[in-house]
Parts: sequence; structure tokens; C-alpha cells
Amino acid sequence: MRAAVYLPDGGVGPGRLAEVELAAQIAGPAELALAEVTVCDERGGEPLHRPDLVYEPAAGGGPLAGAEAERQARAFGLTNAAYHAQRALRFAADLLGEPLPHLVVRVGAHASPSRWGGGHYRLPGDVSPPEPYPVAPTGEVHLGGGRAFVPGTGAPYFNAPAHNAAIVYHEVGHHICRHTADFRANRLRPPDDQHSGKVALDEGTADFLTAVLLGTPDIYGWHRRHIPQWDPRRRRLDARWTMAFLRPRSSGHAHANGTIWASALWTARCRVLADGGDGERFDRMLLRALSGLGSSEGAVADEQDRRNRFSELLRELLAADAALAPAVRAAMADHGIHPEGGNAELRARMRGTSTPAVTT
Repeated sequence: MRAAVYLPDGGVGPGRLAEVELAAQIAGPAELALAEVTVCDERGGEPLHRPDLVYEPAAGGGPLAGAEAERQARAFGLTNAAYHAQRALRFAADLLGEPLPHLVVRVGAHASPSRWGGGHYRLPGDVSPPEPYPVAPTGEVHLGGGRAFVPGTGAPYFNAPAHNAAIVYHEVGHHICRHTADFRANRLRPPDDQHSGKVALDEGTADFLTAVLLGTPDIYGWHRRHIPQWDPRRRRLDARWTMAFLRPRSSGHAHANGTIWASALWTARCRVLADGGDGERFDRMLLRALSGLGSSEGAVADEQDRRNRFSELLRELLAADAALAPAVRAAMADHGIHPEGGNAELRARMRGTSTPAVTT
């Protein structure tokens, strides 16, 4: 079907509006079914009201938009989210040599007085607040219906996550991690009692995959363009984030710590390209490393502790492609990440040899 979507253009914005061919079926007035992913809008109504999928973004819709503009924006969000989720899943499947489990994406599933402008990845099990629907055993991405307007963009644009490829890619990145590295060792848990929490390596890997798919290290440069590039909340990956910035467990933050891993991966990929290598080969190296980490045996507690260590995943990465390993190891060392040592050790080592600094 013909569909209107935003295509990544490497710039600071939602991307280039274009029409593409999308292998999708309209499964309901607010649901698209694709081979890899099902995307549905849980807010009711009939946003998909025409036989094709060429809808207007309508500046994200939102509370100030008229009824028709809001319907167009919601329909565009369904199509845009479906396109980018499928693209990310096919990207991973090509590198892994096999498809990932089917993914469900729900838009606007969490109704609340305060609007939500983000997303999260959920598995069956206890979470707070509880999910309003039974979660698919293979995992689900939930996108908010939108909150406020994107700052600093001139004309007002409502911050609708389904319009933002970066948010979609990041959340699909968690699905990729769950079914490869399995950082929370969920394969050892009962199917209905999975752990939806994310460790730093999960967040960082999802950010890196987002950067590759967008073609820019400034992955949140559109909806966070008002945040300085040196601020950790911007999560710009070509900044020189190192283990010196790692927050200890007692006060840690998975997103901030994950930026260190994502930045190191981006540096390593750039080093491979500068040496005349192939970016796709590095991406395959990473997916193999994630799968290698996830295939090991052990008790849940031991697995979780081990899989939180940067050094463990680095060892898997180096073993995944011997030819690329020297360049990757050197790039990781620039960020204070080495094949041996726990996270606290690497942090102390980096702080002892350099003063934390960020260049943009």
C-alpha cells in the first residue's frame, strides 16, 4: 500500500516527508497488521478511514488541532510507527539471519490526565503502574498519545511519539535486546512473570541501534533540541562520554550510564569505517555479540549481575569478529571500557587516568 511516512535524513527534525510502499493490511479502523509487527491505536475512533495510508502529519495533531487534523495525525502516526518498527525489525533479522518474534505496538494505551510524550517496552509481569491490557508474551512497545509541543521548531508541532522515528527505533531496540542478549535473563523466568526493567547496556544498545537507523549520533535532536548537546539528557552519541561519568549503582541511571556504552559503540563503528571497513559488518558483529551473551547458562541472579557488566559484552563483541576486534578494542578503550573488570573498576580506572570532559 502507498503510505506517507517520515524518512530519516540525518538532520535535526522528524525527517523528510515521503510516500513509500508498505506491506501492510488495514486490520481495523485503528489497526495495521504487518508480517513483523501489529500497530494499533487504543484511543477509539476510526483514524484509518480511507483505502490507502497517505495521511497528513497535521503537525502532530494534539489538543489545539481540529477534529479532522487530529484524525489525520493519528492515522499518520499509525503508519509512521508501523513503517519504522518494520524497518528496525527487518534490519535486525537481516543481521541475525532469522526473524525476531512478532511485536505489538500500542499507541495511546495509557489514558491519564497528564499526557505522555514517550514510550516504553513491556513484557508480561508486574509493573507500576499496571498495564491496562494483557501484554503479549513476545513483548510490546507502548507509545504515548503525545504531550506538549516540540520546543524550538518554529511552527508548533505536537510531540506525538508515533511521529518520532527515534522513539520508535529505541523501543524496538529493546525488543531486539530482549530476544538476543536478554539482559534481565527473562528466558529463565516464567513466561507470565518477566522483568521489564532495563539495565544500562540495554538502554545504550537501543540508543546505538537508533543512531545507525537514523544515520546520526544526535538521535533525540528533534524533540530535545532545546537541551544543550553536552547535557546527558540530549544523549548525543558522538560526545566523548567515558566510564569516568558512570554513576554508581546506588544513584545510577540506566539512560545516562547507557549513553557511555552507546557512545563507545558509535566511536567503534566510526573507527571501523575510517579504517576502510563496513558499517554493516560492525552491526552484525554487535548482533552476534548480543546473541552470544544471551545464549549462556546460569542462575537468574548470576546472569543479571554478569550481564550488567560492560566488560562482559565487550568480550562477546571482540569474539564475534576477530578481524574487527583490534579497532573495536582500541575505540572502546578510549571510553574506558576494557575486556576485564567490573563497572566500578572501570570507572575508578578512568577517573584515575583522566579528567572527565566532553567534546561536541
